[in-house]
Amino acid sequence: MNTLVSTRSGTVRGSEVNGVCVFKGIPFAAPPYEENRFQPPQPPAPWSGVRDALTYGPKSPQPEYPPEVKLILPELTDSGEDCLTLNIWTQDPGSATRPVMVWIPGGVYEYHGTSASPWYDGSRFARDGVVCVTISYRVGADGFLYFDDGIENLGLLDQVAALEWVQENIAAFGGDPKNVTIFGESAGAMSVATLLAMPSAEGLFQHAIAQSGGAQHVLSPETGTQIAQHLAEKLGVEATREAIADVPVDRVLAAQEELRVDLQSTPDPERWGGEVVATFMPWQPVVDGDVLPAVPLDCIEAGASSDIDLLVGTNTDEHRLFLVASGIIDQITEEALSGAVAAYGLSVEEALSTYRNLYPDAGAGDLLAAIQTDWFWRIPAIRLADAHAKNAQATYMYEFAWRSPQFNGRIGACHALEIPFVFDTLGNETEALWGPNPPQSLADTMHAAWVGFATTGDCGWPLYNFGRRATMHFDTTSEVVDDPVSNERTLWEGVR
Repeated sequence: MNTLVSTRSGTVRGSEVNGVCVFKGIPFAAPPYEENRFQPPQPPAPWSGVRDALTYGPKSPQPEYPPEVKLILPELTDSGEDCLTLNIWTQDPGSATRPVMVWIPGGVYEYHGTSASPWYDGSRFARDGVVCVTISYRVGADGFLYFDDGIENLGLLDQVAALEWVQENIAAFGGDPKNVTIFGESAGAMSVATLLAMPSAEGLFQHAIAQSGGAQHVLSPETGTQIAQHLAEKLGVEATREAIADVPVDRVLAAQEELRVDLQSTPDPERWGGEVVATFMPWQPVVDGDVLPAVPLDCIEAGASSDIDLLVGTNTDEHRLFLVASGIIDQITEEALSGAVAAYGLSVEEALSTYRNLYPDAGAGDLLAAIQTDWFWRIPAIRLADAHAKNAQATYMYEFAWRSPQFNGRIGACHALEIPFVFDTLGNETEALWGPNPPQSLADTMHAAWVGFATTGDCGWPLYNFGRRATMHFDTTSEVVDDPVSNERTLWEGVR
């Protein structure tokens, strides 16, 4: 099997493992530091001879992870400046034209953003006839610093640059550039939804999968500018792109951490902006009017991406990952629960009555987890599906409901739990969150659905529409359920 492939920049040498060719750490853009720091991605420098593509590239420089994330999220690389790279898994390169899947990792736009995780090994996609690509991109200030200076949303532009690289080079690896599916989870899913609304991403993909992410978590220019000013204050420099670019990377990362601590201790909407206080995500895409013309949900509702097939879904107990793994869930009081409900814009009495009827045995922490799951993940996903279904020919919905036995069974079907089922990578450093015996049959079912969608745009279950709201309920026994969150959806109408 040939492991030498010629790209526009030069020839790369991969490895062959169990009949699959693997190419790691291929640059799709130049290192975004030194003269390229806080600038749009630039083309990679060409090379002569053969470049080894045998190890993952570094992730972008970023702060330490929160303890609950660090506990479970394995990575296979460290931070470094040459971080705009991608990896490819394929059967015999050049011998056929196969569907392509491009994975965009998550990390609340502030950390992770790396393709180097054992969960994201694309071997099983390649085994099943798909060319799998996983990408890295800039996060935090490096990816989303905003100054209203004509340079915006660099992390999103990194993703576009990776997709442009795929268009130019993937045929040499056996992939069809006219049959590309983008898929991602968490901030990766929000990125997918945002790419649906970006003019610069038009024509770069034909199908999209958003796993646990919607199309409405973005910042206004005013809020983006506020965050940039706070960062400059922490650094003691003028609030300009050039001034912050002159600050050493480590100091900027330390300032980002200081900013996050301040936000969490004094979540004042006047100081930070309502969007940031609601999500505790200071680094998000900004509606700049150019790279991102408007709120992605509004663009999609107006017809953007109507030619793209979309699969969107969430996990039943998304927010339990953050509340259970951190131990916070048992510290939530009724007062804190009521305060959170009011902050989300709901009637406290009506909301708590609804959720107590849905979860009669739940305490305050469990109710908060359910409410935050709906506000942050499930309702935005439904709104994305609704907006897309108004104009598009193919929209599909799923819910992942298998509950992990870990954390004494309290973690539930939490955030990120579906990832190794989709990639069919159970056993690749998954025991901490999935336990010793997660159901391989569920991985077989979900992985096959994702492969089918990438190949034909058809998931194998009924389309989502306003009549049925057909939703594939993935569990040890999977079945289609109609409008499974109708009560919650009604409650949240009008709240954004």
